[in-house]
Amino acid sequence: MPELPEVETTCRGIAPHIEGQTVKEVIIRQPRLRWPVPESLNRILTGICIQSVSRRAKYLLFATNAGTMLMHLGMSGNLRIMTAGQSANKHDHIDFVFNDDTVLRFNDPRRFGAVLWTSAPAEEHQLLKDLGPEPLLTDFNGELLYSLSRNRKVPVKSFIMDSHIVVGVGNIYANEALFMAGIMPSRHAGKISLARYQKLAECIRVILQHAIEQGGTTLRDFVNEAGKPGYFKQQLRVYGRAGMPCTHCQQPLKEIRLANRSTVFCSDCQR
Repeated sequence: MPELPEVETTCRGIAPHIEGQTVKEVIIRQPRLRWPVPESLNRILTGICIQSVSRRAKYLLFATNAGTMLMHLGMSGNLRIMTAGQSANKHDHIDFVFNDDTVLRFNDPRRFGAVLWTSAPAEEHQLLKDLGPEPLLTDFNGELLYSLSRNRKVPVKSFIMDSHIVVGVGNIYANEALFMAGIMPSRHAGKISLARYQKLAECIRVILQHAIEQGGTTLRDFVNEAGKPGYFKQQLRVYGRAGMPCTHCQQPLKEIRLANRSTVFCSDCQR
């Protein structure tokens, strides 16, 4: 699944091509995604200028003077920039065609993605209004994690993956951040000290920022706006490396399941 760095990479990649551009046509080949694509989307967007493209959690927000289009890439979705006239493939479900013949193409083999519209303020949308803070902004810090974790018995890995606590920390980066912070993923969230949460918050920020700079994580389906893979997978320290030597102590990494998600850690370096 595309995680926050992949979505941020996509956002930064497509924005220069479509910001300030006027929509000429929306071609909907497959409206049955996670939720039905609004039947009126072509009518709404045709003739409308895309003022800005931004990200909230794993949602892409396309702002116009009439409202906002929300897009989620689901499990396997991607967006690519191309020119008008290029033939569509099997899973190319939607084309956004602009006046300069730029095309933003939405591809989603598993159809778990979403394309929605709201004329109300985007932050009031039911999918966004209860989300936690962005991990790369200043209102996310160790003090926040510490205060929200008191008396919580859930594993700390599940805690930081809860989008009501902080958005965008998916399975890959939760594994990596906890390893960098030296925290055992299964430790109860409420048993972790303020100092360790301060370190964890900084590690989350560093891991995500590094992944964004590298273009996301190359895992199965993810490609960026140009159809190229990301380059962070080669630098993963624990995720996908069960049984391999720890990069710090050389002991074999262990793997367990937490909340039905693969969790890899070093029993010597993480406590």
